[in-house]
Amino acid sequence: MKKLMLAAALLAAAAPALAAPGEDLARVIDDHWVWYLSVNPEQSTALGERRYDARISDLSLAASDRAAREAQGFADRLRAIPDAGLTPSERVNKAILLRTLTETVEGNRYGQRQILFTTYYGWHQGFAGLADDLPFRTRADYESYLARLAQYPAQNAEALKITRAAVAGGYAQPCDVLGGFDKTIDGVIAKDPEQSRFYAPFRGARPGAISEAEWDAMKTRARTLITMVLNPEYAKFADYFRRDYLPNCRKTVGASAMPEGPAWYAFRVRAQTTTDLTPEAIHQIGLREVARIRSEMETLAKSAGYASRESFIAELRTNPRYYATTPEQLLQVAALEAKRHDGLLPKYFGRLPRLPYGIRPIPAETAEGTTTAYYGPGSPPAGLSGTFYVNTSKLSQRPLWELPALTAHEAVPGHHLQIALQQELDLPSFRKYAVSFTAFVEGWALYTEHLGVEMGLYDTPEKNMGRLSYEMWRACRLVVDTGIHAKGWTKAQAVAFMKDNTALTDANIDAEVNRYISWPGQALGYKLGELKIRELRARAEKALGAKFDLRRFHDAVLGQGAVPLDVLERQIDDWIAAEQR
Repeated sequence: MKKLMLAAALLAAAAPALAAPGEDLARVIDDHWVWYLSVNPEQSTALGERRYDARISDLSLAASDRAAREAQGFADRLRAIPDAGLTPSERVNKAILLRTLTETVEGNRYGQRQILFTTYYGWHQGFAGLADDLPFRTRADYESYLARLAQYPAQNAEALKITRAAVAGGYAQPCDVLGGFDKTIDGVIAKDPEQSRFYAPFRGARPGAISEAEWDAMKTRARTLITMVLNPEYAKFADYFRRDYLPNCRKTVGASAMPEGPAWYAFRVRAQTTTDLTPEAIHQIGLREVARIRSEMETLAKSAGYASRESFIAELRTNPRYYATTPEQLLQVAALEAKRHDGLLPKYFGRLPRLPYGIRPIPAETAEGTTTAYYGPGSPPAGLSGTFYVNTSKLSQRPLWELPALTAHEAVPGHHLQIALQQELDLPSFRKYAVSFTAFVEGWALYTEHLGVEMGLYDTPEKNMGRLSYEMWRACRLVVDTGIHAKGWTKAQAVAFMKDNTALTDANIDAEVNRYISWPGQALGYKLGELKIRELRARAEKALGAKFDLRRFHDAVLGQGAVPLDVLERQIDDWIAAEQR
């Protein structure tokens, strides 16, 4: 008996111990991150992983299928890990990664995956901005950049092949949104290669580690690539777009008119809002918000001495004193506004990011057809700041009274503050750099526009109407996006609804409606996310009373990075309970 017991003990000692659930989860997260970097080589370089420096992203459908299979494999591994053995933070990590992987798999099932461009982005513009997101400090940085430029013909050919198949299958973009789109292609073509966006890394000073002869040789290679490789490829896309795509563009505007359109739009709604709300429920929320904000606009107009909301908006749209006369003036006013916001942050936030941000104009070839501004994240590992991009085209359509709300949203306390802080949090890398839930990220940015009231940003009736117009703009999105894609609205109906309810100028309204048509569902996250954050703040204020600390609340909302709205609600409820204790 003693021998049997001794043998059993020896066998137990020799057998490997079962891994704890937390260890299994960590292994899956690490394996997933290695895989993620390998299939996103440009972002990999920006994050300091240099193994893929000479590669560009594979846009092929085979690559999409491969990514979906890999995502399914990671999802299966995650589901095999029991929640019972995980800490609360580990359970959140698991749930967020599982949600992301599941959406990757589901999205790949639809033919809409073949639509590779919208009025807001496309493979051609993504590649044109390649240099914006890469480090340029060493010889290897410049060499890998040139190697990547040389690979564009293969990427462009693959994208055009997919786009031709998409059109044949009924997945073309609507004709109504494509006016002027060819400028986003033609505008990249520069007769003088040194004026090309692709030449930007070589306009600065020569790095000390590169000899003058090497630098001259690199610049020559860049000019040759631009002239002999890149310009012809962009001309090829422009020619295809005019000759073949435009004659076969879709005559309908709603996603529901495409094959499996209703199911795909329902998926988009779930993914972009992180809720189970139906398009009809979202439509009704939007109508209620429009009515509420419209009433506030009426009250403001009368307090400012105008007979009606409409007369105040007419004045704001037409009086030239509210508009810059040069791009430089608009950028100067935006820069001053941004610095004013910077100085107010410590009063409202306990933790601030170290990474700064800069201001640049939106590239000229896309400016006329895109939104009034947007944000580009920076990268601490690559030494890249965040960027607040301002639209300096059509100056008569870019009112100065919008700048306080616009700057709050795109720069601080909005996107830059939230995203730069997320990059510094003690979180797995995929949550710092790869996860971006629209409802949280855009909901936070819209919440900060309203926070601007407390910050004193809207010190004139015009600026306050600008804020209300921006809030109305996001409320209208709930109505317009669902109206177009689930209720059969035309573009004209959407434009009329926006013009009747917001103070946005005609050019902005047209660009925005084109965006909603060509990018279904994305615009729904803003208002729904903002409403949830404001609801949670009201809950915290009521529960905590005099103990409520706004700085601590903001730090709690931002302290776990971007999360789905249901996860955020649980986190804030836990925070409220902790504050009460």
